[in-house]
Amino acid sequence: MKVRLSRNLRYPIVLALTGLPVWLPILDVSAAPMPESLAAPIPESLATTNLGIANPGIANPGIANPGIANPDIGIPLISPSEALLSVPLPPPGPRLFAITPERRALLNTIRYAEGTWANGDDLGYRIMFGGSLMASLERHPEQVNRSSRYASAAAGAYQFMPSTWRMVTQALGLEQFGPQVQDQGALYLIQRRGALSLADQGLFTPHLAHRLAPEWASIPTLAGRSYYGQPVKRYDQLKRFYEDNLTQLRASTLPSEPPPTVSVCEPADTLRCRLEALDRLGPRTLGG
Repeated sequence: MKVRLSRNLRYPIVLALTGLPVWLPILDVSAAPMPESLAAPIPESLATTNLGIANPGIANPGIANPGIANPDIGIPLISPSEALLSVPLPPPGPRLFAITPERRALLNTIRYAEGTWANGDDLGYRIMFGGSLMASLERHPEQVNRSSRYASAAAGAYQFMPSTWRMVTQALGLEQFGPQVQDQGALYLIQRRGALSLADQGLFTPHLAHRLAPEWASIPTLAGRSYYGQPVKRYDQLKRFYEDNLTQLRASTLPSEPPPTVSVCEPADTLRCRLEALDRLGPRTLGG
């Protein structure tokens, strides 16, 4: 093979070993074909080596290309937006339901039906099936208790079963088993039964009770029976309790009327203020 030197073409090349610029002539091999022995494919280890020259066929560590591996670090290159999306986000906070007088009245009615009303005292949140009290509200006790005819692990103001409570806490992100947490869990179950919008109407209807019957055995279906064949409260009893409780709750949330204000006339020694003072005393009889 004949090789000719092109004297009019010279380019700077930085040597990888010394880092010093050296002017080298460029070999012009266009005039002679390359023998097959010299035309062997470049080894893969050398093909991935790059001196910073853009080459779409070779990975370039200096150019962001998410589809080509970086030979220096051995991982795919990603864009800044992709890097932000890969940052783990903090877990979402718990879902919380607002508690209106209408919703509170329904919660209290469920407690009344389940036998945990306790005259509205927080003691009802500690009641387990059968009437015994749990020692702590840090978690659901998951303790089976027995009565003369039944056995159950239900606990709390709304008599949550352990499996139901686990489902509630996972859905809402709740922890522990305190009164506020139990209220939120009960509202979630009401919503899950498609009854929250009915509850917000402020009416305890047979249809509302029927929606809640599969969740709480003590609330009657439209037929007036327990969904599970257990003891049940009569609908008229629950309706009366609900209406009385809602009336009390609404009255307690009304703003109190401010006391009447009495205007003070000043300066008190003027004729006008003296006449107003006499007017407040009312008419007087002669010699009185």
